Amino acid sequence: MDSVRVLDAPTTPPHSLRMSYEEYQTWAGEDTITEWVNGEVIVPMPPKPKHQRVSDFILMLMGFFVRLFRLGEVFSAPLEMKPTPTSQAREPDIIFVAQENLGRLTEQRLAGPADLIVEVISDDSVSRDRVDKFYEYQEIGVREYWMIDPRPGKARADFWILDAPGHYRPVPIGDDGIYRSTVIRNFWVRVDWLLADELPDPLLTFAEIAHLPDQVVDVLRQLKPQA
Repeated sequence: MDSVRVLDAPTTPPHSLRMSYEEYQTWAGEDTITEWVNGEVIVPMPPKPKHQRVSDFILMLMGFFVRLFRLGEVFSAPLEMKPTPTSQAREPDIIFVAQENLGRLTEQRLAGPADLIVEVISDDSVSRDRVDKFYEYQEIGVREYWMIDPRPGKARADFWILDAPGHYRPVPIGDDGIYRSTVIRNFWVRVDWLLADELPDPLLTFAEIAHLPDQVVDVLRQLKPQA
């Protein structure tokens, strides 16, 4: 086993291991969130509750919507994305694969680019998410990239789409505070939902996004536990 390197900087992983990708495949467990980058295994800090709440909230909204309208599949980490034999092996927080691209999924991994990726930023992932992964995802052709930073005092949401020349361009949020996905047809979110101290109820929020009938919304409200 190669030596372990301890890193103190807040924007770097707590430790890393040097190994080949073949060794990494043997070493990494199915339930362990790690990434293989340039021969190094990145082991991130365990996510904090706020990170998990935001990630789970987006996963539920996107997952419900995609399943209802049969638009593809949505996955959360750990699912390895390795588009080519020479590319890095990443495990994004949330991956969307469009229906027409489901052939990229193998029994082991996503062997091609996701159509949309969401990364929820934490203290140790700022540089990875905003710099390293930004350029990697752009290069491999991820069509839409969300960066959600829910950290207190630093809350912001950035959305990027791939233009015709293959470069990410930012999508500004309009006065209505809504971001409308260019990849998941008719899917939208209010940015305030993603950055709120207390996240809204995911079922009722999904009902609003999907324009479910009032009768269905009333049933969902009745199912919601009373405070």
